[in-house]
Formats: sequence, structure tokens, C-alpha cells
Amino acid sequence: MELESRRLLLKEITWNDLEDIHKLYSAPETDEYNTLGIPENLEETREILRLMIEAQETEDRKSYSWKIVRKNTGKFIGMAGITLSANRFRFGEICYEILPSCWGKGYATEVAITIIDAGFRDFCLHRIEAGVATENIASIRVLEKSGMTREGTKRKVLPIRGEWKDSYLYAILENE
Repeated sequence: MELESRRLLLKEITWNDLEDIHKLYSAPETDEYNTLGIPENLEETREILRLMIEAQETEDRKSYSWKIVRKNTGKFIGMAGITLSANRFRFGEICYEILPSCWGKGYATEVAITIIDAGFRDFCLHRIEAGVATENIASIRVLEKSGMTREGTKRKVLPIRGEWKDSYLYAILENE
């Protein structure tokens, strides 16, 4: 499944994306609010990538991971994804990570809006959620510009660099 916005293409992850994804995961700025931590080596990133690629082959698929590329250059600028609930609940959780060199250009908001639209249109979801560290002001702005509403705080839920951090829960409903 491929998604498209005005400036970006979201394409399913392949093994050819390993080095780009490793670069993204290895950036200290990207890691600041990430629970994965910086991979020690390419093999650690390869294992994360393997899980994403295997998810593409499952019969009742619940996880989609995309690389984000600029339409005009084909250049990799980040990753995004959605994880779907059991069918009867009809909700999904979105995520996105953008290379620090591409921050401040509206790409994250464009990606979030694109995935939200696909969630309601293609996956027939009722609700779409996103979690964000309470200190991650830039990502909070992205979620709010994407039309999501802060619903609450999950206390000490994110393990980030050996410390438990709070997370805001954001969501948008299909009729909003």
C-alpha cells in the first residue's frame, strides 16, 4: 500500500531502506523522545526492519510501515506507520519520524494528515490515536495541526534513556 500527499510519497519499507532507516534511528535528535534508543549497529536496525517486512506478509495485517520520500527528488526523509486494533474496535495508532535535516518544513504534519485520511478512508477506522512525550513540543504541534485532540496523560509510560516519561494521548474520530 502506497500513500501520497502534495509533496511526499509513503512507500512500504523494503530491505533496500536499511541504511536510510539506520541513519534515521542513529540521529541523536531523533532519539530524544524515542523508546527504541539508538541502535548499536546495523544488525540491530536490520532486526527492527525484519519485523516490519514480515508484517507485510501476515494474513490479517495489523501493522504498516512506510518510508517517506520527497516526490520531487525521491530522497528519503523519514518513516511513518500505523498499527491497527482488532477489527471490532476499529482504531489505529499512528507514528512518524523525520530526519532532523528536514524538520520545520511541515513534512510531519503532512504525513500525519495523510495517514489519518488513509485510516478513515482505506482502513474504515472509527478512531485514530497517537502518543507523544509531554516534553515533545514539536510533535504535539504536529498532532494538533493534524486535527487531533489531547485526551489525557499516561503517567510514566515511556522508557526513554533509562527514565520513565509521561505521554499525552491524542485522538481524532471519523466524524471530526
